[in-house]
Amino acid sequence: MIIPVSGGETGLLEHLQRISEAGDVPLVGDPRWPRAQWDATVEAAAKAEVPDGTAWATLTSGSSGAPRIVLRTAQSWADSFAAVGGFLDAGPGQTVALPAPPASSLTLFSLAHSLSGGPRPMLRVTPDADALHGTPQALRAVLDAGAPPRLRAALIGGSHLDPALRERAEAAGIRVTAYYGAAELSFVACDEGEGLKPFPGVDLDIRDGELWVRSAFIASGYAGAPGPLRRDGAWATVGDRAELVDGRLRLLGRADDAILSASATIVPEEVEAVLRTIPGVRDALVFGLPRGPVGALVSALLELDGDAPADLRPLAAAGLAPAHRPRRWFAGEIPRTASGKPARAEALRLVLAGEVQHLAA
Repeated sequence: MIIPVSGGETGLLEHLQRISEAGDVPLVGDPRWPRAQWDATVEAAAKAEVPDGTAWATLTSGSSGAPRIVLRTAQSWADSFAAVGGFLDAGPGQTVALPAPPASSLTLFSLAHSLSGGPRPMLRVTPDADALHGTPQALRAVLDAGAPPRLRAALIGGSHLDPALRERAEAAGIRVTAYYGAAELSFVACDEGEGLKPFPGVDLDIRDGELWVRSAFIASGYAGAPGPLRRDGAWATVGDRAELVDGRLRLLGRADDAILSASATIVPEEVEAVLRTIPGVRDALVFGLPRGPVGALVSALLELDGDAPADLRPLAAAGLAPAHRPRRWFAGEIPRTASGKPARAEALRLVLAGEVQHLAA
């Protein structure tokens, strides 16, 4: 059976071990969740049918209504432990800092790794950290605070890694490996500075613009609400759009994230990639602002290093086709899920509620 556990409790690692040794499946929640979300998670866990061999359950990031629980075997994570240990350059005698909440599959993976002989986990960054497994935002926070003297490697997932942030980390003596993955697929591709290549043990295929993955790391399926995971024999997809260029994976976002504006279809990630090249723009999140008969207006929420660049719009226009240029601009902190992925629906809510700065034309 699935045993829900609060990610805020002390002795979490030992609790997870006890649950596993009893033959049950731990599911870690976030103590910051609203009570209704936690209650819904507990209810879904109680109703779930758990296939034989299931060892871990995670919640897909951003769940706020009916919980979507991902089930996986112990081996589906264990098969990648050796590669991850290599990227972190850390084993049982070292420590790995895990700033993301344990409810994130990113952190729960590293807790499982520790229980199988991986580096000792620390749920916050301390001077004793030898490695870091977290999001780009966590890496930036570590560098802003002054990198721990022993920190030599970082495994970074969850969202886009700014090349300038990689350079800053490497200048501090930290070797950075970025990766793309999903709760259902686990590790898919990794980037050691030369672009995303297939993660060790992973095969990639592009079918009609959709990314399909073949590996031993794929989850068993879902308990409770269904999700985007689809299978074709040994291959699986969660619906991400992508292309392979010279052996490098270029992600184009989920098909259901596309913005329909008048007669055009806009992929947010393509616009974001251009906006991130503008000096003074630390990060960008593009979404559709509902607007009557045209469908939606392409809109951008920017995280800025200071004031908005005076030439923001001309620089964006130089790199984007007219239909892809944002019509509404906002500045503020980009909302993210527990695993660091941008939360587009929450960005729209913040804009509609007037909780971010509107950048006038």
